[in-house]
Amino acid sequence: MSERLICVFPGQGSQYVGMGQDLYDADAEVRALYEAANEALGYDLKRLCFEGPEETLRLTQHTQPAILVHSMAVWTQLSRKAIQPAWLASHSLGEYSALVAAGVLAFADAVCLVHQRGTFMQQAVPPGEGSMAAMTRAAREDVEALCAEVGADKGVLQPANYNSPEQTVVAGHTPLVQEAVEVAKARRLGRPVLLNVSAPFHCALLQPAALQLDTVLAEIPYGTFARPVISNVTAEPHPSSQEVRRLLVEQVTSPVRWVDSMQYAVAQGCDTLLEVGPGNVLSGLMRRIDRTVAVLSPDEVLGNV
Repeated sequence: MSERLICVFPGQGSQYVGMGQDLYDADAEVRALYEAANEALGYDLKRLCFEGPEETLRLTQHTQPAILVHSMAVWTQLSRKAIQPAWLASHSLGEYSALVAAGVLAFADAVCLVHQRGTFMQQAVPPGEGSMAAMTRAAREDVEALCAEVGADKGVLQPANYNSPEQTVVAGHTPLVQEAVEVAKARRLGRPVLLNVSAPFHCALLQPAALQLDTVLAEIPYGTFARPVISNVTAEPHPSSQEVRRLLVEQVTSPVRWVDSMQYAVAQGCDTLLEVGPGNVLSGLMRRIDRTVAVLSPDEVLGNV
């Protein structure tokens, strides 16, 4: 299984109150991860994950470390099963989880980084100024053309996530995102839906956050890659540890090229996907991208089903 396996790490949207508590209760190594995260952050992330409240957990500066710690808890258990994936990949925030799993980022550094990343993102755009919308059942070329038309010389409107061949998420100034949704509805271009998000992720409006993150990333040590990690920005493996900082900064304002990333892995011989973290969003997206790829859950690998 390991020779053609890709492990993928989810991003925001997969969080829920109670996440990870079963792993914590049953596993001393997982308990140590949560305690280390609490110490690194200076607040009780464990309690927030297990008890909520949900509205606080949904704040991006808390959501991001919560998902990273949960993903690494699952990864810790999978590692005992001698799982050796040929590739690692991730969606947005999940790239930090993948880089920890690859040995490039230290766990404590990554926890602090994503907390700061979330804070920078939330601060970059005043509430209400930015939005996102999912364009479902629409070809990416049509969505790109719509963004170019509606956003021309008016402000920021761009693809933010290429999630599947028929779903592209757009982000930008709220009036332009709203206009794009209305134009798409009028033209019967797929099924556009405004998203309830705290910030317009992966677009040029987050450039202030990218600049702040760059300063923080400059102080972080980077290890060598134990296994390749596919970059969200390029949809190809990070070329070296020296390029990680640049690609993580670019990721803040660049679209997540999920379709291209999965198609790259398949072209390299990947035939099995294992999602490492809360939820199964990325597993579902792979079924829409390439149904020939087998999809596994951690419970199946760990023997919990």
